[in-house]
Amino acid sequence: MKAKLAVVTLVGLVACSLASAQTNPAGEPSTSGAASSGTIIPLIQFQDVPLTTAIENLARQAGINYILDPKVGYGQPDERGVIKVQPSISIRWENLSAEQALTALLMTYDLQLLDDPKTRIARVTVKDPAAPDPLVTHVIQLKYAAPSNILTSVQTALSDKRSKVVPDVRTSQLVLLATEKEIEGVEQLVAQLDTPTKQVLIEAKILETTLNPKTAKGIDWSGTLESQKFTFGNGLTGSETTRTTPGGTTTTTLPGGRSVTSTARSSTRSETTTVLDPLLGGLSLNTASGFNPSTAFLNADGVSAALSFLNTSSDTKTISEPRVVTLDNQKATIDVGLLFPIVNVQAGTANTAGGSSISYSNLTVSLDVTPRITANDVVEMKVQQGILKLGPKFSSTVGDLANNVDSFYTRKMETTVLIPSGNTLVMGGLISDDLNNANKKVPILGDLPVLGLAFRHESKERNRQNLIIFITPSIVQDTDFQPTSSAYLKSSPVTEEDPDWTPWDSAKPLDWSKPVLDESYTGHRNPFQ
Repeated sequence: MKAKLAVVTLVGLVACSLASAQTNPAGEPSTSGAASSGTIIPLIQFQDVPLTTAIENLARQAGINYILDPKVGYGQPDERGVIKVQPSISIRWENLSAEQALTALLMTYDLQLLDDPKTRIARVTVKDPAAPDPLVTHVIQLKYAAPSNILTSVQTALSDKRSKVVPDVRTSQLVLLATEKEIEGVEQLVAQLDTPTKQVLIEAKILETTLNPKTAKGIDWSGTLESQKFTFGNGLTGSETTRTTPGGTTTTTLPGGRSVTSTARSSTRSETTTVLDPLLGGLSLNTASGFNPSTAFLNADGVSAALSFLNTSSDTKTISEPRVVTLDNQKATIDVGLLFPIVNVQAGTANTAGGSSISYSNLTVSLDVTPRITANDVVEMKVQQGILKLGPKFSSTVGDLANNVDSFYTRKMETTVLIPSGNTLVMGGLISDDLNNANKKVPILGDLPVLGLAFRHESKERNRQNLIIFITPSIVQDTDFQPTSSAYLKSSPVTEEDPDWTPWDSAKPLDWSKPVLDESYTGHRNPFQ
């Protein structure tokens, strides 16, 4: 019988160990070293070896328990009575694991390895040409990307209708049920997509300036001439007064001592008088007493004027320099300002009582920036800038109840720009400039040369507000991060008292069961010494 020559060369974990090819009289290959299913073997070589012998050696190297299906039928007659001859193989493979070599060998001869999870014994059987590729469960661990973000891209790489992928958000993993070919393609796709997302440092400087000069000069006669009130002859007349003279008994003594008694009857008399208003004055006339009062006066508000000769000016500069780091294509928001309270009044009805609630409005300078890093390290920024400020009050009547309603000034700007990393974008144009001029004068007198200055009044006011924003995007590199050493998690909580806090300063009562002078109890020096 001709000896079969089988060569299997294994290099294990020790780099200097070399496997030599040997052949025993039975023709079985011998290997030096043992390898697990995932260990890479530098050289796997078979020369004119029966197929079952090669399967046996590779399964032993991969640690797989298997049994040969009788359907394979090598050396057995088929349905036509023809003996099925076992093929002999000669291969030379480098840098493969034993499991990879076994799988490739079985696929070449239309065989497959089916695992039995109950017995843990695999079965080598004939592969059905019409049967689809078996599905394999595979778990892919994501490093940077979220499972929900990468799920759609992975689904497009699955061509078999039976295949599916399920995300596990808690562990950031993808559970994949697909064929071996699809799993290999998905792993390559995930390796390209699961990369660290770049970050952008947004440095903003918000500069807001307010200029408010005022001037008022001249004499303002509005208090005298705008609404002068005067009165004459506006007294109240026609008041009627009734007077009653009571009656009585009168006794008269005549000469000779005789007394005569007479009784007088009571009488009533009506008089009409004029009552004047002491504040308004006035004049009245009647036929009995003539003018009342005898002297009449003209009443007026008097003379009132305001002298102005003053210039005022107020300047305000507000600078804010916020910084924020955001991921690529993620919005960063910066708000600088005040939360203004607004009282909302609800009118009551016949069955319910009215009430009020407070809400808040952001009187802020808001800045929303969404950066996107291009391939050449240029940052595309979508910038939204807004300003909200308090305006004048307006009157509003709700349910027969007058209310003062707040109003707000708003300005907004939105743009998209391209800026190289580290360069600064200057945004302006949010400028408001209000000019108010007021002039007052007395007609004719205010037009006189020199003397007219005493009868004229003029005032000017300017309110200018300017907002300039500087935005500097910078792409954050890996070298920009610096680790900070800290032993906080390894340290134990501090339970000792402050050494400067003595029992003399404490409000807690002492435990008199222990010596007060014992420093091991107090932890401090005796304060009474």
